[in-house]
Amino acid sequence: MAENVFRHLNPILFLQTFVAQSVEVSAKISSAKGNSRLNYIEQLGLTASGCFEAAYRQEFAQNGPLDHGTYADMIVAIKNKIGGNFSRASSEPGMIRVVNTRCPFGETVMQAPGLCKMTSSVFGGIAARNFGYAKVILEKRIAMGDKMCEARIYTDPKKAISLVGDEYHLERGFVRGKGATVNAQIDRNHHNEKTWCGVSSIQPDNANKVSIVANSPAILNAMEIIKVVAPTTATVLINGETGVGKEVFARRIHALSERKNMNFVPVNCGGIPEHLIETILFGHERGAFTGAYEVHHGLFAQADGGTLFLDEIDSLSLAAQARLLRVLQSGEFERVGGKQRLSADVRIIAAAGKSLDKSTTDGTFRVDLYYRINVIPIYLPPLRERCEDILPLVNQILVQLSSKYNKVINALSEDAIARVLQYDWPGNVRELENVLERSFLFSSGPIMTKLLFSKNTDAIPVIVRQQVDLSLRVAKQRAAGQMETQMLKETLARFDGNVSQTAKSLGVTPRAIHQKLTSYSIDPNNYRPQAKLKISIQREQTSE
Repeated sequence: MAENVFRHLNPILFLQTFVAQSVEVSAKISSAKGNSRLNYIEQLGLTASGCFEAAYRQEFAQNGPLDHGTYADMIVAIKNKIGGNFSRASSEPGMIRVVNTRCPFGETVMQAPGLCKMTSSVFGGIAARNFGYAKVILEKRIAMGDKMCEARIYTDPKKAISLVGDEYHLERGFVRGKGATVNAQIDRNHHNEKTWCGVSSIQPDNANKVSIVANSPAILNAMEIIKVVAPTTATVLINGETGVGKEVFARRIHALSERKNMNFVPVNCGGIPEHLIETILFGHERGAFTGAYEVHHGLFAQADGGTLFLDEIDSLSLAAQARLLRVLQSGEFERVGGKQRLSADVRIIAAAGKSLDKSTTDGTFRVDLYYRINVIPIYLPPLRERCEDILPLVNQILVQLSSKYNKVINALSEDAIARVLQYDWPGNVRELENVLERSFLFSSGPIMTKLLFSKNTDAIPVIVRQQVDLSLRVAKQRAAGQMETQMLKETLARFDGNVSQTAKSLGVTPRAIHQKLTSYSIDPNNYRPQAKLKISIQREQTSE
């Protein structure tokens, strides 16, 4: 079997394979009724279960029969790989119970509840293959209107004899369900690998969903670093003041990586009580004398195959730092109260609000952990040090607010622009977002004329970084001109070069628009459909 087959398994590949397999016998799915249709879905599930189990065993070096704990870990990991949100739940002796809050088939499952047979046969096929018998009971189902799925798997026929569910038996090397039979010997040939556990070449492009304004040299440099390191597994340390957008950059790294289809799990280390840090990061488990079992998965397990973002890592205690270092070095951890060593394939992106160099010097941060996470350092300067990004950020935020509140405000007045450029923004981008949203809600018309700062900052005097009034006026004029030019071009493009509609949208007269267009040397004809078509044809001819 090809290397890393299990790691490549993802929701899109699973659904593509399900559709492809279904097409081969589409008549059975579209026209078959009752048992025939369910038997076909059961057949798909039993076939898939063999490949899934083989891929999991190879990935985690599992050989021989499974015990109940390892079986539970296997089915949870498999289902989460193909788009579920499963976790092991408290259970009674002789029974494994798992719960789920998300269905791989999405809302479609509401119209086709028979698809739940797929889950039942995957669980039952693996259990029967290893324990000889399984009965799967789907207690709750999203397909039937429940808010979650709950599955119970019994491996002792005596305990399940009076219960109604889907039964699976191992007979002469075959797993037999109600209407389907699949050879229990797992075929590891190339064809079967590609059937359910192959590598899909079609991947959604999530990178563009994480938008970052980058006009200043510092942020442009950070973006270049991200392009280089994102496809790798290198650990990244992001430094910067509170509110500069460290999590946004971490999400960008994840979106540009091969892990983009897996979980991005952010955690604010500073918000976790010290006595709960290890439990939250690594999980905990405990058993009772009755044979019941309770387990809670930690964030490392949730991020398996994906990215774990440790924000405010400098707030961790020295004891927690030592435990984290061991996990980063070995890739293995133990749940609190657990005895089994678990592994997690997790990429770490850490962030700190202050220099860790100083923290290592004063002894509050471990030197060895610092060198472990500081493989690729990225520094994000505060907003006051990258003035080139302020107005583009304002424009981006206004667009988002217009969409959020179904209300159009296209730009700031000149006085508001001056205020934005002069203010020191101690809360950085987060404070800018808050001020603009507050001001947006109380503004009327397409131009925001007044900024509403919070009570705590309203009394703070305006900090003017330019020492010469003339320089400030030039900066204001230049910024206002750039803002107006961008706003005019975007609005013209929206209305296909129609000046009257552009003027109406911006709340000014057509004459004023014509004056601005002349001032900025903008030709509205370039935004009309004929011109766009001509430019497109010219580009195609040039490329040929």
